[in-house]
Amino acid sequence: MSEKRDYYEVLGIERGADEQALKRAFRKLAQQYHPDVNPEEDAEAKFKEINEAYQVLSDPQKRAVYDRFGHSGLGGSGGFSDFSQGFGDLGSIFEEVFGFGGMGRGNRRAPRRGADLRVDIRLSFEDAAFGTQEEIEVPRMEDCDVCQGSGAEPGTTPVRCSTCGGSGEVQRRQQSPLFGTIVTATTCPACHGEGEVISTACSQCNGRKRVQVSRKIKVNVPAGVDNGTRIRLAGEGEAGTLGGPRGNLYVMLSVEEHPLFKRDEFDIHLELPISIPQATLGATLEIPTLGGGTESLDIPAGTQTGRSFRKAGMGIARLQRSGRGDMIVTVKVVTPTDLTEEQEILVRQLAESLGDEVNEPRRGLLDRILRPD
Repeated sequence: MSEKRDYYEVLGIERGADEQALKRAFRKLAQQYHPDVNPEEDAEAKFKEINEAYQVLSDPQKRAVYDRFGHSGLGGSGGFSDFSQGFGDLGSIFEEVFGFGGMGRGNRRAPRRGADLRVDIRLSFEDAAFGTQEEIEVPRMEDCDVCQGSGAEPGTTPVRCSTCGGSGEVQRRQQSPLFGTIVTATTCPACHGEGEVISTACSQCNGRKRVQVSRKIKVNVPAGVDNGTRIRLAGEGEAGTLGGPRGNLYVMLSVEEHPLFKRDEFDIHLELPISIPQATLGATLEIPTLGGGTESLDIPAGTQTGRSFRKAGMGIARLQRSGRGDMIVTVKVVTPTDLTEEQEILVRQLAESLGDEVNEPRRGLLDRILRPD
């Protein structure tokens, strides 16, 4: 007969391990090697060894004897049958590990909340800035209006399931040489966990208690929303079961880009092209606004490309706050590319007066400059 392994080594714990560490180690190994879940040939032998080690080390008196004298201090071979008195604590551990004895099972007849739903909406840039109201169509499960959610044809009623007695589950008792009577619970095959049986199914929902319907729902979109904003409509999701509350409807927003404006949180940016004369001499220009109108903007003489002007309060409405962001106008001086001969002559004359060096003109243009009419 092979020499017995040290109990601490079997459980993989230190000699000074406390009760909680002992239980954690046992639960982990029991889940791994229990014969009902581990098909390997040596699983049962390993499990017996694990259980034997646990029964000794979980008993303070036996542990003290073992720590002092080892296996010989426990008498005889120290086999599994020597520790049958330790099954009380073992049972509580197995309730935690495997759910035996009803541990870990929810009430199958308890009300259940309905599922949440999601709808995506795409908004224009302006609607996101100023707010809007959208009407959406939502397909969802609701209680059947014919049977009022009972699943039975009007005039009839469901009856308590005789197989499970209305609990929605059936228990199976199994004798184990290791643990005695083990009780497990499974969903009742007769009522499928409902606890009741429908003799005459509703003609509308066919006994399913709920039907899919399409509802039109109005969504108030506040001013200032942006890509990724989520609106929660409480109670607009699917119906619950067994009297449970409805789920929620979540509306996810995406916003279209604007041909002129770029958004930066609650500010908007506009790139304004201006000509060289406007930048040089200054000008008063009409610029577009987010609301669809125009606004005057003074461009001072000598304005350079990249200069920005701020129009306060002409941006996006601040979500859930008062006021609006700003409109920031950045000018871009545009160099002309298709000058007429007359325009080119004027520009060359300007360059000459400023002392700027430029390329030589075309031959025909040169004659015009040298011999003007």
